[in-house]
Amino acid sequence: MAAALPPPPARRTGRSLLDWAGFLIGGGMLGWLVYAGAQSMGYNWQWYRLPRQVYRVIDGEIVWGPLARGLTVTVEITLWAAPLALAIGLVTALLRLSRSWSGHAVATVYLELVRNTPLLVQMYLFYFVLSPMLGVDRFWTGVLCLAVFEASFISEIIRGGVLSVPRGQWEAASAIGLKPGFVYRDVVLPQALPVMAPPMTSAVVNLIKNSAIVSTIAIFDLTNEARNVIADTFMSFEVWLAVAAIYLSLTVSLSAFAAWLEHRLGRRSA
Repeated sequence: MAAALPPPPARRTGRSLLDWAGFLIGGGMLGWLVYAGAQSMGYNWQWYRLPRQVYRVIDGEIVWGPLARGLTVTVEITLWAAPLALAIGLVTALLRLSRSWSGHAVATVYLELVRNTPLLVQMYLFYFVLSPMLGVDRFWTGVLCLAVFEASFISEIIRGGVLSVPRGQWEAASAIGLKPGFVYRDVVLPQALPVMAPPMTSAVVNLIKNSAIVSTIAIFDLTNEARNVIADTFMSFEVWLAVAAIYLSLTVSLSAFAAWLEHRLGRRSA
């Protein structure tokens, strides 16, 4: 008679009081450090002036402020750069997985160059060298640079996910006569996607944060608009804390969506 399996561990339905206490204490200490630092410099807090930098209501109509306009540009850059980075990363991963020595060499050189040079240097190279050659404006220069940079990390995520599928799955698919394209679509990717989802989310989160670098080429994203607001109002602490909160809300929302998607993919592949 087979031994009975032990019962699964009980799931935690809520956080303990100690967890919440630690969270509140840590958050309180951070807030106190910011406040104490500002007080030591004699800083004059002006939170009441901050909302008008986001939006104002004039004659019953909403007029968006510079921070809201900058957020729109940041989101637009991310929405264009993310799929482009995914496409470049996919091609690079396939070249690395291919048996072509030339394709493998090109992909390897690209990865080594991009991953081992600073993003700021790459942005300047794109803006001052490639942009005049390609005839693109500064917005698309920023999008292309961010896409090329993040694609170098996405390619390794895709390659690692593909290699995580057991070799027997490939052999079984080939044995029943599936062509390589159908092997990837019907056998490999459904098993690789749950593995790739968490690091892919991190790559997109990094893309959102790295998008602030486009402010160096005079693109009026959230970071650049924040600089302009500070130059006009001298509200350094209020504006940068608000910008940090906006970036945090974007990345946390994306992480929550990715966790939900990862759960769905895990259930589907189970």
